[in-house]
Amino acid sequence: MLKRKIYDKLLRWKQDRQGETALLINGARRVGKSYICKVFAQNEYKSYILIDFSKLPTDIKESFLNDVNNFDLLFNKLQLTYETPLFRRESLIIFDEVQLFPAARQLIKHLVADGRYDYIETGSLISIKRNIQDILIPSEEESINMYPLDFEEFLWAMGNSTTSILREFFETLQPLGAAVHRKMMDAFRQYLLIGGMPQVVDAYVRNKDFAECDNFKKNILSLYRNDITKFAIGYEHKVLSIYDAIPAQLSKKEKKYVISSLNKDARLRTYEDAFVWLYESMIINPCFNSTDPKVGLSLSSDYSTRKLYFGDTGLLVTHTFRDNDYMSNSLYKSLLFDKLSVNEGMIMENIVAQMLRANGHNLYFYSRVDGNNRKNHMEIDFLIRRDNKICPVEVKSSAYRAHTSLDKFRTKFKNLGTSYILYSKDIMVHEGVVHIPLYMAMFL
Repeated sequence: MLKRKIYDKLLRWKQDRQGETALLINGARRVGKSYICKVFAQNEYKSYILIDFSKLPTDIKESFLNDVNNFDLLFNKLQLTYETPLFRRESLIIFDEVQLFPAARQLIKHLVADGRYDYIETGSLISIKRNIQDILIPSEEESINMYPLDFEEFLWAMGNSTTSILREFFETLQPLGAAVHRKMMDAFRQYLLIGGMPQVVDAYVRNKDFAECDNFKKNILSLYRNDITKFAIGYEHKVLSIYDAIPAQLSKKEKKYVISSLNKDARLRTYEDAFVWLYESMIINPCFNSTDPKVGLSLSSDYSTRKLYFGDTGLLVTHTFRDNDYMSNSLYKSLLFDKLSVNEGMIMENIVAQMLRANGHNLYFYSRVDGNNRKNHMEIDFLIRRDNKICPVEVKSSAYRAHTSLDKFRTKFKNLGTSYILYSKDIMVHEGVVHIPLYMAMFL
């Protein structure tokens, strides 16, 4: 069993809410939503029923439509169909892939008011128009997001439980020493290649076979493409064109997504629905330009200027060379031997975006272009809020020599929080900038 942090959130919800709300788990396909619900139900309840709306029996579908005023009948039908008894206040009913049957989601309001059982919903593409049209979203529903395994969860899967010690070094800003740091970077490079999709991590833990893991990742990528063609009806080609171009956009020095690269006549307004679809799918993590951080990150965001990162870096590694087999994917060799080229440095920026998002940060960056004076150009990879202050975060390769943009940013904006550089070396504080290893992004 893969240990997931979200389990503790489910436990707190059960203990704190006592059936007063349903819980919706939103996440990309194959991040482990159904699995964690089943494990939670087995451990924390006397019985449970999982209703998979992707393969709902016709009789049960009709019951959800026709028996909404007779819950006694509905619950009896569920128990007989799934051959599972339900116990008042001791059973959990899981609505799996609930976006496929919006009427069931709307019914949550009344099921919660009935009070007999607890309810967890799982879903992808929860907020796209076709999945919420003509239904009233229940106020009794609270939601949490689920992401691929973060680096700490990956380490747990690998039998490494040293992250609490690593956090002490992060908080005291003391160097770990060459041997410990080298060991952590080796594990981190494996995480970059494998990623955090549970099926892939589980396969790697069992066999340590990159080829097998790459095949699993290709299967997930194929699933995503099929979802796009199936659910982004009317603009699926635009979604696919954006999705396929992400590696090329990230490999540029300035990683902002240039819409005209898709088509010289492309305009943002005609592609906006396609971008939104990808955001809602949680396949990608969008990052927007905050033009004036001193008034707030979201308040000053230019939503027309964005960067797009893959939700899972392991999938990005495979997607970048999706037409090649594992042995022909140069990223595997480059990462394992710590010889990333400048263009391949996108992998490091993507993993930082993934780790920040998993920690609850919405993603913002800062970009300023001055056509009259190039010296005023600035590009800060990420801006995050810690302790109610804006903290600039730069991602650097191991060979970096200067942080010019960061210096300009610190001069222009006052009362900032800690400035961070994430790189491949050990902890160091220099000229008021905290340098930490890339894997310590999990603590930001």
